[in-house]
Amino acid sequence: MARRDRTFTHLDRSGAAHMVDVGHKPMVARLAVASACVVMPARVLRAIRTLAVAKGDVLAVARLAGIQAAKRASDLIPLCHPLPLDGVEVELALGRDRIRIRATVRTTWRTGVEMEALAACAGAALTVYDMCKGMSTDMVIGEMRVEEKVKGETAVATSRRRGVAGSGRSSRTTVAKSRGRGVAGSGRAANR
Repeated sequence: MARRDRTFTHLDRSGAAHMVDVGHKPMVARLAVASACVVMPARVLRAIRTLAVAKGDVLAVARLAGIQAAKRASDLIPLCHPLPLDGVEVELALGRDRIRIRATVRTTWRTGVEMEALAACAGAALTVYDMCKGMSTDMVIGEMRVEEKVKGETAVATSRRRGVAGSGRSSRTTVAKSRGRGVAGSGRAANR
């Protein structure tokens, strides 16, 4: 099979990693949605549900950790641009054997916010693990993915449907949509 030449945007001509220059791109409303889950024993979920975890309200702390992680994504990911975020929402839902995490991030900027949405999910999931590891280390963080990425008027319309106003220009790019796996806040069953 013939090898195709590829142009990698994060490599310069000598092959060294560098941050892509986005200064020439227009300011556009952007939105990204990501999801993840933490699978755990039923007794740990019961403790979370009844607020019986020794470290406190797991869902409330994980939500805040997710928001903070979105704001700090560029500190964790070397080639990620620091972005001014317009909004971050982190939803957590208890299922039969897992907690589903869904993060929605919005900005009006020159580049997308999918890394911030993924960072929010990772921060929330790691916080769930940290707060519950005294009860069990038999937890698995997984199924992390970008569910949706939109820009321009589509991002504005999506934000308005979700109760958040924004502004943007009239270009549309939908990269991925939810795979129907019961994500919290998506209107589909979160129990699995």
